[in-house]
Amino acid sequence: MSIILYFVSFLLFSLIFVKKIKDSKQNLPPSPPKLPIIGNLHQLRGLFHRSLHNLSKKHGPVLHLRLGSLQMVVISSSEAAEEVLKTHDLECCTRPVTIASTVLSRNGNDIGFSEDWRELRKLAVREFFSVTKVRFFRYVREEESDLMVKQLRESALKPSPVDLSKTLFCLTASIIFRTAFGQSFLENKHIDKERIEELMLEAHSNMTFNLTDMFPTAGLGWFMDFVSGQHKRLHDVFTEVDTFLNHIIDDHQSKNFTQDRPDFIDYLLEMIPKQEQNESNFNLTIDQLKGLIQGIYLAGVDTSSITMIWTMAELVRNPRVMKKVQDEIQNCIGTKYKERITEEDLKKLQYLKLVVQESLRLHPPVPLLLPRETMSQIKIQGYDIPPKTILVVNAWSIGRDPKHWKDPEEFIPERFIDCPVDYKGHSFEMLPFGSGRRMCPGMASGIATIELGLLKLLYYFDWGLPEEKKEMDMEEAGVLTIVKKVPLELLPILRQ
Repeated sequence: MSIILYFVSFLLFSLIFVKKIKDSKQNLPPSPPKLPIIGNLHQLRGLFHRSLHNLSKKHGPVLHLRLGSLQMVVISSSEAAEEVLKTHDLECCTRPVTIASTVLSRNGNDIGFSEDWRELRKLAVREFFSVTKVRFFRYVREEESDLMVKQLRESALKPSPVDLSKTLFCLTASIIFRTAFGQSFLENKHIDKERIEELMLEAHSNMTFNLTDMFPTAGLGWFMDFVSGQHKRLHDVFTEVDTFLNHIIDDHQSKNFTQDRPDFIDYLLEMIPKQEQNESNFNLTIDQLKGLIQGIYLAGVDTSSITMIWTMAELVRNPRVMKKVQDEIQNCIGTKYKERITEEDLKKLQYLKLVVQESLRLHPPVPLLLPRETMSQIKIQGYDIPPKTILVVNAWSIGRDPKHWKDPEEFIPERFIDCPVDYKGHSFEMLPFGSGRRMCPGMASGIATIELGLLKLLYYFDWGLPEEKKEMDMEEAGVLTIVKKVPLELLPILRQ
């Protein structure tokens, strides 16, 4: 028995020694001190994006971490992000395969993790996210935001505070459900309105690396995930989301709801029987169809509402900016009261667009861009990045880099006047939608919803904190998307 233990110990020591010699020949990025087995896990405390930000401030904007057996490089500067997302975009445009990504992507059948992601992305852009489609669905955004104003007006007449976080979530959910699913969010019998937001947050919180990914050998990670209930939570969320998607697809196949015109799901369902006629050799499957609409649901609903929530919170905290943007709205739209505001009115409102841009800089709804994985050896800022290394771009940290932003923690929309930096993926000083081949395809749709929603909130109402609240709580919460931890409760006052 002692001979076996000696042999195993010798083998482990040899492997560690060989690995150290191999690593010493490479110019790896700097790293905090590591512990045996767990690596840097003990140094990650609190919100992940803030923890990585603090480590990067101490050890550098290109940071190497080891999480169990996972090798990760964290990118926290615009220069390094440009090399990842532009210079080496082709060599690192794949996603790391994890337990969560395998389950929630239906074994790699969505835009994020499919081998056919290029074809799925083209399909989604052409039939849902294109500029033409976004313009076509303008009437939905206008109708749903009008309904929001009507509901808020009732609260203002009482007067009583409103949970604006819930109001704006319902707005974006209603727009997504009508444009993508052809159904009313409020009238759908399969939807528990209270549960749908919780389910989305649960799905996002499970889209992380778990212990099985970090400690794949000897079943240790799997056992710990099983004991902690992580596996069960992940599969429970998937089952609930899948049941919800099945109801929507069944409704379309049976035409079991009132529908003005064919929608995105109708088009996808038509594609499936016509696989043999597909000239691109890409055959859409039912799992890929579910992956597409699941992505629109999970990525499209809360990201737009999160941006509007943080923007309204910042405006209430900064009365100067609030007054300036409301003055612009009144001057451009006119002093005569308008019963209906349309997207045409947005064309003149330049300062409102600066407000949105500043909010996206300070509060990117997804602070860590979805991770990538290197397919071959590359160099980032002179450092060697081996194949199969996970790359995480900290957009939250980049947007607050004092090297590029004066007073980076302050909400100052004027900083974007005559500034070439924007959120469209061409500038790497702020990356709320990412950049390169894998940047968010829903940018145009999201911005249209955000700008119109904010315009109506600011045209029809003044906003203030309820009497019992003295200041705005800006604490963050979340994993994949970062929400305002305390719901945004404000008092709407009808504008004269």
